[in-house]
Amino acid sequence: MTRRTRKRVAVLISGRGSNMAALIAAAIDPSFPAEIVGVVSNRADARGLEIAATHSIATRVVSSRDYDGREAHDAAIHKALTELKAEIVCLAGYMRLLSPDFVQKWKGRMINIHPALLPSFRGLDTHARALATGVRVHGCTVHFVTPEMDEGPIIAQAAVPVLTDDTEETLGERVLKLEHRLYPLALRLLAEGRVRMSDGVAVFSGVEDEHRDIAIVSPGERRD
Repeated sequence: MTRRTRKRVAVLISGRGSNMAALIAAAIDPSFPAEIVGVVSNRADARGLEIAATHSIATRVVSSRDYDGREAHDAAIHKALTELKAEIVCLAGYMRLLSPDFVQKWKGRMINIHPALLPSFRGLDTHARALATGVRVHGCTVHFVTPEMDEGPIIAQAAVPVLTDDTEETLGERVLKLEHRLYPLALRLLAEGRVRMSDGVAVFSGVEDEHRDIAIVSPGERRD
């Protein structure tokens, strides 16, 4: 029986890299269809670089301060990804907008996790905005990256109820736990070829148990 080749994945980060760590943890299992071969950060002080190094994963720092404009910086990021022989790119708290040319080069092979149920609450401060709006359900989304911010085709989502006594911090903590479960599931779908982007939508195949693979619903956690 021929052993299936694992997809080579690089992760882009800007900070602590908790979702990166969740992907690394999933990929430790040799049966996982992807391996994390490199972590690239635009910030030298990103804590996630230390986490990657402890797992003997190659790291690169490509500071935007060293380049004249977004396009030049993204070209350097692309070069680093190419040197890592990455096949898939995962954004995990990467806090820079990507140029259309860069996104085009990785079309259908680059995914992101966003702390809200897209298409609601694109951009920043999602938990505070969810509370201010009064929604009763909140969560996170993994989607393909397109030139428009947080507008790519949705791969998977996880939802949690918003409790009446939630704060931005408590809600964010519960959503983050779901992010760490959802991102590896979505990466598995992409690495196994069970989801692809075609004509601006996510196309699925061989996803028998949708509740397991593309949606997670948490009952929440009540506090006394």
